[in-house]
Amino acid sequence: MIRTVTGDIHSDDLGFTYSHEHLLGAPPVHKRVDEDLVILDPAMAKVEAQAALDVGVRSLYEASAWDYSRQPEDLRRISEETGLQIIACGGFNKGEWFDDLLADHSIEQLQAQIVADVTTGMNGTTVRAGAIKYGTSYNRVTPAEDRVLRAAARAHRQTGAVLHGHTETGTMAITQLDMLEEEGVDLNRVGIVHLMRNPDPYVHKQIAKRGTYLCYDGFAKIKYFPESTRIHVILDVVEAGYADRILIGGDLARRTDLTAYTGGPGLHYIAGAWLPRFRDELAQRHYSQADIDELVRLFFVENPKRYFTFGEPY
Repeated sequence: MIRTVTGDIHSDDLGFTYSHEHLLGAPPVHKRVDEDLVILDPAMAKVEAQAALDVGVRSLYEASAWDYSRQPEDLRRISEETGLQIIACGGFNKGEWFDDLLADHSIEQLQAQIVADVTTGMNGTTVRAGAIKYGTSYNRVTPAEDRVLRAAARAHRQTGAVLHGHTETGTMAITQLDMLEEEGVDLNRVGIVHLMRNPDPYVHKQIAKRGTYLCYDGFAKIKYFPESTRIHVILDVVEAGYADRILIGGDLARRTDLTAYTGGPGLHYIAGAWLPRFRDELAQRHYSQADIDELVRLFFVENPKRYFTFGEPY
């Protein structure tokens, strides 16, 4: 079973999936210093949702957490009106946004809120989350982030919802896994994001070796790296035997990322532009058509299906 904003679906019905996106989100009001990060217009979000559908996307994980101005009822409305299946985000993002807001919250209080996100509803609504987010800072874990991570781990074990770990510029991933193991978490139920901000295949393979999913994102963000760098990393990981650990999403969370706001790449980019290029590069490297099709099926269908499926509490 996979939990979407309109209800639970059979895992086989998830289909072609973006595993990390943002339709609606923004930093907390008192920390909004960059208006480019404020994407809170439901009409614009609906345009992007339709653009994804138009290039064959069936589902996406919307990763805006409690401290990133998530909008659960708007997400449900967009899903109902467009048919795009949306998995919503329980839990919290990172200390930059929540350290002051959660300074006096205990692990037990945080766990209770995350469990409610998944089982009852987010932000006082009946819209339930299908994944649990936590995060760490650049090269460190703040005290509040430590509590959130441990609360997320315990809520995961209580509910069976998958864990989604934010890293800042790809740092602290190994530390996150060590901490989660201290909490008894099965690392096969964890995905780590923003690893492409540190495009080091050696590190990525060490993460995948422990059973954890590599949630690759940042596609279209050429200001960081060309797409050739991302493709090289993906193929290095694939050729090491970890194709079944790779998830793909854009993490397009700025107005300048989105077609509806500014004419940016938008949610049609990965399936509409990047994927044809990826297929072409693989063909040039003498991958067979069958092998290319299998990698695409794994990255966008089978791996997300396995990752987002609820497990038994343990």
